[in-house]
Amino acid sequence: MELKGIIPAMVTPLHEDESINVEELKNQVNRQIAAGAAALFCLGTNGEFYALSHEEKKLVMKTVAEENHGRLPILAGTGCITTKETIELTLYAKELGYDAVSVIAPYFAESSQDMLVQHYTNVAAACQMPIILYNIPARTGVNMTWQTVAKLAENPYIIGIKDSSGNFDNTLRYIEETPDDFIVLCGNDSLILWTLQAGGNGGISGCANVCPEVMVSIYENFAKGDWAEARRVQDSIRPLRDCFKLANPNSIVKRATNLLGYPVGPAKAPFSLDNPQIDAKLELAIAPYRK
Repeated sequence: MELKGIIPAMVTPLHEDESINVEELKNQVNRQIAAGAAALFCLGTNGEFYALSHEEKKLVMKTVAEENHGRLPILAGTGCITTKETIELTLYAKELGYDAVSVIAPYFAESSQDMLVQHYTNVAAACQMPIILYNIPARTGVNMTWQTVAKLAENPYIIGIKDSSGNFDNTLRYIEETPDDFIVLCGNDSLILWTLQAGGNGGISGCANVCPEVMVSIYENFAKGDWAEARRVQDSIRPLRDCFKLANPNSIVKRATNLLGYPVGPAKAPFSLDNPQIDAKLELAIAPYRK
C-alpha cells in the first residue's frame, strides 16, 4: 500500500444532543475528496475516538466507507486500551473494506516497549490487515522508540507510523531506521513540510478540517519542486496553530470548522467550546479560509 500526501484527520460531526450527524459526516467526506485529500482518516484524535462508544465508532466507520464508495483509500482509528478491544474494532474495519487502520499505543495504563511490540504483533496476527502505528506520547504516556518501530516494521502487516510526538528528531529516526517502503506520516501540522523533505510520506492533518485545500497544497507544491511556495503555505497556518494553546486542540479544530459554516456540531462534553474570547481569536485566524 502506498500513501503519499495529506490525509485529513476528520472530525466526527455531532448533533446538539451529541448523537452522530450522519448527513454532515457524508458532507465532510465529499468536501475532503473535492479538496484533493490523499486518503480519508476517521476516528483519530480529531475524530474524538476517545469519547465515542463502540457502536458510535462503528456507525462512523460504516458511513465513511459507504459515502466514499471506493474513491479514496480509507483509514480508521481502531486503537483501544486493550488488545482484545483493538482486535474487535480492527476486524470490523476489515469487514467494511478499510484499506488500513491506525492503532494508537495503549493509553492510561503505562506500557513498556516490550508490551507495545507484543500488543501490535498480536493485533497484526489476529487481523491480518495493514496497520499504521500511532505515536502520540502526550496522550498515551509512552513514546515508541525507533528501535521498537524498526522491530515492528519487520512485520508485513505493520506498514507505517503516524508520529504526533512533535519531536522532529523522533520522526527522523523513524525514517532513517525503517525500510524505504515503510510509511512515515507526520501528525503535527507544523512539521509536515520538514517531514516530506526528510523523506517522509506526508501528514495526517487536523488543520485539514479547517483549510483542506491549503493543507493539500503543501504536498502538491513540494511534489512539483516548488519548495519556496510549500514553505510559504506551511508558514501560513501558524495563526491557526497558535490558537491550539487556547484549549483542547481538537476542540479548537472543531470550533473553527463550525465558524467557517460547516455544521459539525459540538465536541462531546465536557470538551465543547462556547467562549466568545476564543471565538474572536479564531475568527482572525480563519479569515483567510473564508470563501
